[in-house]
Amino acid sequence: MCYDLRAMTESYDPQNEAEFDAFAGSYADMHAKSVAASGEDPEYFSIYKQKVLERVLGSAPGPVLDFGCGIGNLTHLLVRSFPEVHGFDPSKKSVDLARTRASAATFYDDKESLPKDHYGAIVLANVLHHVPRSARAGLVKELSRLLAKNGKIVIFEHNPLNPVTVKAVKDCPFDEGVELLYPWEVTGLLDDAGLLARKLDYIVFFPRILAKLRPLEPHLRGLPLGAQVCAWAERP
Repeated sequence: MCYDLRAMTESYDPQNEAEFDAFAGSYADMHAKSVAASGEDPEYFSIYKQKVLERVLGSAPGPVLDFGCGIGNLTHLLVRSFPEVHGFDPSKKSVDLARTRASAATFYDDKESLPKDHYGAIVLANVLHHVPRSARAGLVKELSRLLAKNGKIVIFEHNPLNPVTVKAVKDCPFDEGVELLYPWEVTGLLDDAGLLARKLDYIVFFPRILAKLRPLEPHLRGLPLGAQVCAWAERP
């Protein structure tokens, strides 16, 4: 979701929640425009993440939380892949839209209501670059306490080493002023939270015009030119 998630941090300002709500109805169109250069629509990238999560988590990881779920672009796919899915977003209007798309999921708009020591996986899909740099480590540590034993935090982020990605972020109105995370910053957040068995893959290499090359992507996960990264680690 392309908006500031300060509502999830100690710098929460109630005025921001109204701003998030105002974005809820227009987000889909603006997101589509920002990724148009790839030749794909936003659903392609959501399905891509869905498939990555199926590979990383297996078929029954326990409850899965889509943290920062926005209007449910990923959540509505996760309910097809996993038996129990929850979604959280600070924007009540976004959550209302997500609920209509993923009626089988359980949704929250109050972070304090999320159960502790509960989740088999927590997914942050392009969330952290909207969180102030000073608050990122604290947020990941806080989320780690929501995991059950051996539960995983899975982070998807844009890769600033890829110039096409940088342009797409620049073209997204909701991304104005954000600070992208380099891959080593993403893995550092997982390490600092005390999580173990950390791994990182580079993902999303070829635009639609080069779709015939996409079967090669599983062999390119170590190449730091993917448009995005996926990093994960587990609670001991």
